[in-house]
Amino acid sequence: MKFVTDIIGKELKTFEGKFSDAVKSQTPLLDRIMKYIIKRKGKQLRPMFVFLSARLHGEVNESTYRAAALVEMLHTATLVHDDVVDESFERRGFFSINAVWKNKIAVLVGDYLLSKGLLLSTTNEDFQHLHILSDAVRQMSEGELMQIEKSRKLNLDENIYFEIIRNKTASLLSSACAVGAYSATGSKEVSDQMKLFGEKVGIAFQIKDDLFDYGTADVGKPTGNDIQEKKLTLPLIFTLNKVDKSTKKELIYIIKNQNRDKKKVQQVIDVVVREGGIRYAEERMLRYRDEALEILHLSPPSPVRAALEELVRYTTDRKY
Repeated sequence: MKFVTDIIGKELKTFEGKFSDAVKSQTPLLDRIMKYIIKRKGKQLRPMFVFLSARLHGEVNESTYRAAALVEMLHTATLVHDDVVDESFERRGFFSINAVWKNKIAVLVGDYLLSKGLLLSTTNEDFQHLHILSDAVRQMSEGELMQIEKSRKLNLDENIYFEIIRNKTASLLSSACAVGAYSATGSKEVSDQMKLFGEKVGIAFQIKDDLFDYGTADVGKPTGNDIQEKKLTLPLIFTLNKVDKSTKKELIYIIKNQNRDKKKVQQVIDVVVREGGIRYAEERMLRYRDEALEILHLSPPSPVRAALEELVRYTTDRKY
């Protein structure tokens, strides 16, 4: 993504300082945890989408920096809370907040980040930013709860799957694009267009994540984690709806009762690969990617548009 950072490198560098200042606390423990989070930040994909969406339609301004900070605060808060919910002790190769400071503190840290985001927007009267991102948080919560409910019942409806990932994953990325565009233009029409663009990118991004669980030479090392957690991802849903009744019954039994048996999990993965579940998911992923690029290409050619296209292609071509 070197071209992307060449285009918005200055904005990302400025953002780092502004974000660090925005999450500072007078409470020593909180400030120590914020520094821990900042040092272990990810690729900052969402702030990248904020800045590029702004630049595509106008100029980056202070409102854009606040929008990016709000997106990153909400994203980080949801990750901290997710690690508590999932009882996960690792995040991006490092100990999670709940692993180091326990669940009670992790929940409060997530709450702190949410409150700082709210204050950042209300203090500066960025009410449209807050509206766009608050709706994303609602969707993420609904998507997470729907996934828990449907996983228990092993619901095999592909439409339900897309509703879950549209809410759970794509909503925040689509909001990042929407709020970036709005910060530069003040136009709801432009913001809505970029929101749809971001939604399609976000769906493609999640399907790519799903594919990592099955591992081929193209998508990485197989893990079977989703199967162990009884998550019905697109390759598995397609396969279960395609195979004969006896195979379907056997696979469902493994998912429900033998999902910690590595050999049995590998058996499920083998069937998914054999029955074309990987190929089908890849085709759907690339379709969403191309639909996102169609929206992007409504804007005239420019280095910023090229950078956004590179970022879109990264979501489907990445190796991890």
